[in-house]
Amino acid sequence: MIGVLSPHEAMTIDRQRGLSRRAHWAGGDKLISRLMAEALARPDMVSLAAGFVDQLTLPVEATREAFEALWSDPARARAALQYGTTIGHVPLREAILARLAAADGTAGNRRPSVDQVVVTAGSNQLLHLAADTLLDAGDIVLSAAPSYFVFMATLANVGARTIGVETDQQGIVPEALEQELARRAAAGELARVKAIYIVSYYDNPMGATTSLVRRQRLLEIAQRWSREGTIYVIEDAAYRELRYYGDDVPSMLALDDGERVLHAGTFSKPYSPGIRVGWGILPRKLVAPLLAQKGNVDFGSPHFNQVLMATALELGLFDRHVAGIRESYRRKLDATLKAAEEELQPLGVQWVRPGGGLYVWLKLPETIDTGADGRLFRWAVADGMLYVPGECCYPQEGSPRRHNMLRLSFGVPSVEEICRGIRTLARAIRSIST
Repeated sequence: MIGVLSPHEAMTIDRQRGLSRRAHWAGGDKLISRLMAEALARPDMVSLAAGFVDQLTLPVEATREAFEALWSDPARARAALQYGTTIGHVPLREAILARLAAADGTAGNRRPSVDQVVVTAGSNQLLHLAADTLLDAGDIVLSAAPSYFVFMATLANVGARTIGVETDQQGIVPEALEQELARRAAAGELARVKAIYIVSYYDNPMGATTSLVRRQRLLEIAQRWSREGTIYVIEDAAYRELRYYGDDVPSMLALDDGERVLHAGTFSKPYSPGIRVGWGILPRKLVAPLLAQKGNVDFGSPHFNQVLMATALELGLFDRHVAGIRESYRRKLDATLKAAEEELQPLGVQWVRPGGGLYVWLKLPETIDTGADGRLFRWAVADGMLYVPGECCYPQEGSPRRHNMLRLSFGVPSVEEICRGIRTLARAIRSIST
């Protein structure tokens, strides 16, 4: 069976079938498919695994208003139904830039121009295009450990290596990043380090936000170690709008000199994943190469969706919607943490307290294996609760993978379901601990 073959043997079989190396690399970890299958097979199950947005708070009325405003102008409607440009709808790109400038305030002196803004089909497409543009097989991306497992799969799909760097509640630890870069240099691999990947706001999976001081230090380190080629910083800001507590922090883009930060954002999490509009703001020298990749894929992301999203921004519908979902998610986060304090804290469970986003990262006692093949996962699933095992959030190399971590997502379930799911998890922990 293929499951027991070595990676080399499995790739050989794929090649004999006429498949590319990238098709083999895309095989990845089947855990997410397994989690989805579990949830579909058990409609009564409380899933605290899926990182989706709340179905009940999707912007039905706001989108209807935007659609009617767009449709009331036949010329504008016809233009929206036509092809757009590869780089994206100009009014939307201008609105994205204006919003970013307002959020970042006076941080830094550099202001990117509209021709550096590329609209994509969600921020994941931007991340995929960045990987395709920057990386050859064997190139290296340094990331937090743990990190966003979907992008790690994207990197594997282009044959890149992801190396994890120690992370705490303020993001990647600068001293650990320095040490990893020194190790790559000593191994003769510094030229292969092409990027540092950072989810800078309420990250997936930890919920941590990179502090302002640390953002500055990480950028300085990237610049100083760019001795054999530019080391870019890929800033994934997908969750910035989902802030429930604390003050906003300027983006890493605002602190950059314009040479190394690729800033990725999306309307999927704060507005609608179905409309599927994201963007990237790029260093000038990467705009043309990335657009060449994008042009080969789609000639431009769906134009109608971009015009609809620009209309929602223009009419103030987006801001009105974000204000509402922040309040809804704040209640869910509070319920998650309260239930964790009551049910899990007495069992020795610890967590990072996020100020936003959709995730809570739990650290269980060292003796408990949270993995998909462990007793805890099996008990939890059998009792009607699903979580994401923390082990799947770690890169294959670098900072050691921890087997006593797990991720909870509070975006989809109700407050009642969240509390029930955490009580179920507590029962499972007690069951395997006795």
